[in-house]
Amino acid sequence: MTELMTEPVSEREPAFWYLIPHGYMQLDLNPPVERIEALARQILSLPDEMRDRAEEVLRFYAGVVTSLNAHRVQACMVGSHPDDTGGIVFSVLTVSTVPTSGANAKLVIASLAGAAADNRDEGMRPLELPCGTGFLVEKKLRTTAPGRPPEGSDTPPQGEVWQGTVAVTGTGTPDIIMIQLVTASVELADDYRNILLGVAHTVTFTDPSLPEEGSSTDPEQWSATASVRSDFG
Repeated sequence: MTELMTEPVSEREPAFWYLIPHGYMQLDLNPPVERIEALARQILSLPDEMRDRAEEVLRFYAGVVTSLNAHRVQACMVGSHPDDTGGIVFSVLTVSTVPTSGANAKLVIASLAGAAADNRDEGMRPLELPCGTGFLVEKKLRTTAPGRPPEGSDTPPQGEVWQGTVAVTGTGTPDIIMIQLVTASVELADDYRNILLGVAHTVTFTDPSLPEEGSSTDPEQWSATASVRSDFG
């Protein structure tokens, strides 16, 4: 686990750690210039019939990365899991930070958790997590679906997704941590809710690489601690 130290202390994001669930692959949100240049060279060397499609994919990836960085996303993971019919279902898990504009983040979370307790029928409910109080919001949304518009139409295809979001903060942390999971497999919402809550329960604001007080054991040897991932990579 390595924290990026390129920014001044006052400008760095708050440090927090969490477990990445099985079946999720993390996207590189800060690819080095050399890698992008190498991809561009590979695309230019492709046959004409493949080059346009490859360029489209690269532009899409660049647009996604730019958008995620603009929204303070610290990590984005794509999950793939087998379903009951032998197929594969996909989901996207993101972890981001939301500034509270000078307000006390813990008081903001407590207020929203209280509102969640009064709005359970709207898909909101408070959570008591190991790292502190938080809340869960879940909803079904109509959104643009992958693929080309139907023939004769300029309107992109639409589809329904399930979206679950957990918000939490910690002592000394000026921002709210948002963990969000989105999937088009709406019928599997219960399973994905369990994944989301499982990740939320692993969030910690204490560096797991540090030995516990009174312990001389190397924490890197602990299987659970060794698998905890930092928001910095």
